[in-house]
Amino acid sequence: MVGKKSQPSKKAQKKIGKREQSVASEGQTPHPWTEFVEAQSKADGDDKANASLEVGATPGLGPDEMELDEDETPASAAKKEHAQSFSREQEIEKLRTSGSMTQNPAEISRIRNISKVEFGRFVLFPWYFSPYPEVFSQEDCIYICEFCLSYYGDLKSFTRHRMKCTLQHPPGNEIYRDDFVSFYEIDGRRQRTWCRNLCLLSKMFLDHKTLYYDVDPFLFYVMTTRDDRGSHLIGYFSKEKESADGYNVACILTLPQFQRKGYGRILIQFSYELSKIEGKLGSPEKPLSDLGLLSYRQYWSELILDLLLGFSEREEKCTIETISTRLSMTTQDVEHTLQALKMQVYHKGEHKIVIPDKLLQQREKSKTKAKRVIDPERIQWKPPVFTAASRTWGW
Repeated sequence: MVGKKSQPSKKAQKKIGKREQSVASEGQTPHPWTEFVEAQSKADGDDKANASLEVGATPGLGPDEMELDEDETPASAAKKEHAQSFSREQEIEKLRTSGSMTQNPAEISRIRNISKVEFGRFVLFPWYFSPYPEVFSQEDCIYICEFCLSYYGDLKSFTRHRMKCTLQHPPGNEIYRDDFVSFYEIDGRRQRTWCRNLCLLSKMFLDHKTLYYDVDPFLFYVMTTRDDRGSHLIGYFSKEKESADGYNVACILTLPQFQRKGYGRILIQFSYELSKIEGKLGSPEKPLSDLGLLSYRQYWSELILDLLLGFSEREEKCTIETISTRLSMTTQDVEHTLQALKMQVYHKGEHKIVIPDKLLQQREKSKTKAKRVIDPERIQWKPPVFTAASRTWGW
């Protein structure tokens, strides 16, 4: 009996071996919480041994990965409570501002892998992970051709490519042009390489984008600005050739160097103008990112306010269905916008739409700012018709 107690079982040996291996790997893995833990340890006056243990430990471990023989003392309980207090607020804030929403240390590889990108005359600093080939994560800077979107790890190869590259605009049909921007329609099935490169580029600035390889079922609408050298990429949105949920946008992005200049609103307006030509109600694919939700809600609120003010001047009644039909928006988007702006109230047994004075003042102030808009008469486009093979996944 004594011999059996002194000799541990094979299962226990296996579990301890895994734990030791995990601790050894954790000691070699850089953690984004290191600076915070060191600052906290100095403030609390902890000894060096405790500080080194906190730095090496992985925050948020599951119960099956904890030390099995650790005693539940008041000191350890206080330490756990202290760790949980900063893991909820400080960690999330640090991750949001450091360029990645990856909160699981097991997914450390998803933290941005490209440090700097030279794109045309701009130098970009990516926000998120993008699945470029692993060799590019070792480079200090990668070079992307702003016309064909090919990527290179050294300046010599990129310079040689630029001498040979003849493309001066996106490889698609130009369906809109005014004095300021142009729009090109690109079929993901016909231009697979270019569209995949576009998705890789956009993934560096979109945290929620997952699909980048199979681009066959999508159409890409790319917005550019023109000069003597060619058409330069500003942003784009993609849409499914056949969307079962009726979405008119699958992914939308304005490149960082062009953000906060009104280009996002042009992209959104263009997507709804296409929906009007199709005779359908459009809505962006859910869930929206934080920046996407702000942009769409701003666009929706401006259009709805202008429409309601027009009905009010004519002393006509307006319903949610009327707003939806006029603006090619789904009734769900209209209702969510009205509720977010607190414009939908319940009075005397019925729902009513009201316009607060604060919104009127904000709208009058925004009208003083010059905004570029899409001229629907300049759109040269007809809804494309696809065969069953061209709108399915190309696996």
